[in-house]
Amino acid sequence: MKIPVSYCFRNLLTRRLTTTLTASGMALVVFVFATILMLAEGIRKTLVNTGSFDNVIVVRRASGSEVQSGIDRHQAFIVETQPEITIGRDGQRLLSKEMVVIINLPKRGSAKLSNVIIRGVSEKPLLLRPQVALMEGRMPRAGSLEIIAGKGIAKRFKGCGVGETLRFGVRDWTVVGVFSAGNTGFSSEIWGDVDQLMQAFRRPVYSSITCKLRDSADFEKMKRRIEDDPRLTLEVKREVQYYADQSEMMTKFLRILGLSLTIIFSLGAMIGATITMYAAVANRTSEIGTLRALGFRRRNVLLAFLVESMLMSVMGGCLGLFFASFMQFFTVSTVNWQTFSELAFSFTLTGEIVYKAILFSALMGFIGGFLPAFRASRMNIVDALRTR
Repeated sequence: MKIPVSYCFRNLLTRRLTTTLTASGMALVVFVFATILMLAEGIRKTLVNTGSFDNVIVVRRASGSEVQSGIDRHQAFIVETQPEITIGRDGQRLLSKEMVVIINLPKRGSAKLSNVIIRGVSEKPLLLRPQVALMEGRMPRAGSLEIIAGKGIAKRFKGCGVGETLRFGVRDWTVVGVFSAGNTGFSSEIWGDVDQLMQAFRRPVYSSITCKLRDSADFEKMKRRIEDDPRLTLEVKREVQYYADQSEMMTKFLRILGLSLTIIFSLGAMIGATITMYAAVANRTSEIGTLRALGFRRRNVLLAFLVESMLMSVMGGCLGLFFASFMQFFTVSTVNWQTFSELAFSFTLTGEIVYKAILFSALMGFIGGFLPAFRASRMNIVDALRTR
């Protein structure tokens, strides 16, 4: 004979105040837990979505990022002749030799400076990156001192709107367009002509080469040929893998930080659940004796109190998730630890985060309610019935 779950629900409703207070503590813990996971997932998704599976990025071997990489013109020419690269309608290979540098720009409405990525691109970069589209203005002319800004940069930094002028590299650059790259890292960059930018920054080498494969299955063949070539000191990665590696350090740190904070907060929440359930046991001693006298076994009483504690905790977890879900409407920025540049991203709630948050709240309820439930199950029937 089992105690119905509805019995546990009714007991929670009877103690509305204590149930609400304890569930609120659980909700706060789950809110912090879910928000940290959403933060890490938002950064990871932003960087991973920056890449395309059919694109290959070539950088100097052992370089941590494009900023640290260098490819001279001779090596770039060898990469450009690889047979696996797609040929466009104009007969040219779909390839972009790029230079990446970081500059300081002031934010709008503030004198505070922040790092921004400047990317020099070859002609027709949009063919390589279909997720990028012009929102306003036009593309820069080849060989000109014209640039386009990602929408995340145009909103937050001075001089990055269409028609405005930026000064860097001892030159004045005119912003002729604003582009959107969706929820990717490109939205936090400024693009211009690679040759002009290399001259302005006195950089004789490219940072990376990005190209589109004719057949995605040709990746390993191209990778082996380039990496085994004694004339080259280059490394080949799929673009999605490259940007996933860029996010690894930061997301790992955030998850460790989130776990540490959650453990500290959860201790308080579990103590609150334990106190609440101990009070429930103390106030329901005769009720527990009646249940035992009616034939319910010790394990039935133990399970009933555990279910009650877990229900209270899960309700708090659902409340915390509800409020955490609103974080998806906010776009925030942070520093990408691989490039030390600003990266705009949104909090991202996934099914896995929901599952982990609910499971975590149920676990807190189980741990917090186990000792009171065990005490209730071990009560003597006669002694419990005598209590008034």
